[in-house]
Amino acid sequence: MKTIRLTMAQAVARFLSAQKIEIDNKVEPIFSGVWAIFGHGNVAGMGEALYQVRDKLPTYRAHNEQGMAHAAIAYAKSSQRHRMMACTTSIGPGATNMVTAAALAHVNRLPLLLLPGDVFANRNPDPVLQQIEDFSDGTISANDCFKPVSRYFDRITRPEQIIPALNRAMNVLTDPADCGPVTLSLCQDTQAEAYDYPESFFDEKIWHIRRPASDPKELEIAIAALKEAKKPLIIAGGGVHYSQACDTLQFFAKQHNIPVTETQGGKSALPHDHPLNMGAIGVTGTFAANKLAEETDLILAVGTRLQDFTTGSWALFKNPDRQFIGINVQNFDATKHRSLPLVGDAKSTLRQLSAKLEDWKAPDEWATLGQNAYQSWLDAANKVTAPTLDLYPSDAQVIGAVQRQSTENSIVVCAAGGLPGELHKLWQASMPGSYHVEYGYSCMGYEIAGGLGVKIANPEKEVVIMVGDGSYLMMNSEIATSVLLGQKLTIVVLDNRGYGCINRLQRGTGNHSFNNLLEHTNHQSLPTINFKTHAESLGAIASKVGTIDELEAALEQAQSNDKTTVIVIDTDPLESTEAGGHWWDVAVPEVSADKNVNSARKNYETALKQQRIGD
Repeated sequence: MKTIRLTMAQAVARFLSAQKIEIDNKVEPIFSGVWAIFGHGNVAGMGEALYQVRDKLPTYRAHNEQGMAHAAIAYAKSSQRHRMMACTTSIGPGATNMVTAAALAHVNRLPLLLLPGDVFANRNPDPVLQQIEDFSDGTISANDCFKPVSRYFDRITRPEQIIPALNRAMNVLTDPADCGPVTLSLCQDTQAEAYDYPESFFDEKIWHIRRPASDPKELEIAIAALKEAKKPLIIAGGGVHYSQACDTLQFFAKQHNIPVTETQGGKSALPHDHPLNMGAIGVTGTFAANKLAEETDLILAVGTRLQDFTTGSWALFKNPDRQFIGINVQNFDATKHRSLPLVGDAKSTLRQLSAKLEDWKAPDEWATLGQNAYQSWLDAANKVTAPTLDLYPSDAQVIGAVQRQSTENSIVVCAAGGLPGELHKLWQASMPGSYHVEYGYSCMGYEIAGGLGVKIANPEKEVVIMVGDGSYLMMNSEIATSVLLGQKLTIVVLDNRGYGCINRLQRGTGNHSFNNLLEHTNHQSLPTINFKTHAESLGAIASKVGTIDELEAALEQAQSNDKTTVIVIDTDPLESTEAGGHWWDVAVPEVSADKNVNSARKNYETALKQQRIGD
């Protein structure tokens, strides 16, 4: 056996460089790069190793560890989980800054390779700078925080351990069922230790994403249930995109005349103007989607986790005879709430179903009911997104302006607060992948960093990020990274002077406005935050606009700008779109000294009776 003597870190870098993937008959590197913020726990080991392979495996410098991990996650999502990125940090705060991002990738089933530095394996200099000391367990380090938010975790204390660890990591990262974040915790002394690695370990490896077909018996049961249905409904989740099944879903829906609804992750699976697309479902759903969901007798859930926003906290589906069929590569998701499981790849399974259904179609009157409801919804949506002369426009009116200035070349990016709900209802997506909203973890601060990852994955696209002032203040540093890398973004900052979404939820549960909007905080004076000047200080082109017309003009100008552009507009913190939507289970105090809270509790108890759990 031929060997080559390398440090453990050099072995990691060389191995990652050799991993490839075949996409549409074209072989490409599966890792498009490594994000790195160096410190004493990785600069000498991983830093030196990445320098040696910089021509094959680019290294990108970020300004915040959580931000760079968000960028890597967004890249993977935009690449339908076929390509991905790795992230390396020092020990201590550099590592734990990535824990939130790991949780986000875990929830959203997205591949992310995390390579945080760790303390010395030999323990000779303990405690080193930034080391966490557990008084009862000498094996604990800060990186143990990654265990509950990683699909696979390993701590590398000897250089040869990286051989099985990397192989296991790749199997997880490329498995459609187990896909999620992998953390390989790299002890800093072990990074620098040498070992005689087999040369074959660094041979080029071409990965293929498997497409498991459904079990014949499960398929038989599902077919029988579908043929009995009079009011079938499809819920399209993010798995439709990851399976590259958008065209297949569109064919299936048309062939069998079944209306389609979309989760946040599934939105853009069908064009917004497709006659069978009823739009968003659930808490932030359209009239049409939710009307059909209330009446449906069979729900075909394709690639969705059936999160509470999708199911209206399990109060949306009111037909007592309704059944679920769960199409998912992961059995955990396919069997939720007593679904009839079809464990398999979305594209393959839909094709299997269609072949077995032959010429079976759902009744025309069912689809017509949805189409009429959807037309009513469009009328309501056009009304709330129309331009306004109000001093402070609503989020919906800002969305309308961004929509009118977008093209088929645009991708809209968002994550947290009230904007995702408004976008889910109102945004008219024309192309698969043109809608990128992280709402599995609803992570404030994802927006700008995530938009950077989307842009790296789609350099030919116009990436438009919509972000509230609260999320902007939480994480904005990757504006500077976008300028550094020459990755142009358009960022629309909606300044409602606080956490407007949670303030509305607070009021809706009977509480007083408290500690959300800046004016309702414990303060000595209210800050006047100049987002325009701040963005300019990070290297962006920036402007502040006062009206919707000015916003549209600024958006038009941004398309011809040569670098990241930030546009700021003040918005109304109290107004949201009342049309559409559904109840959401947010627990209200059972007792309170406030009569408004007590009244809200009574309404809450009434709503709870609509939940259909386990029947």
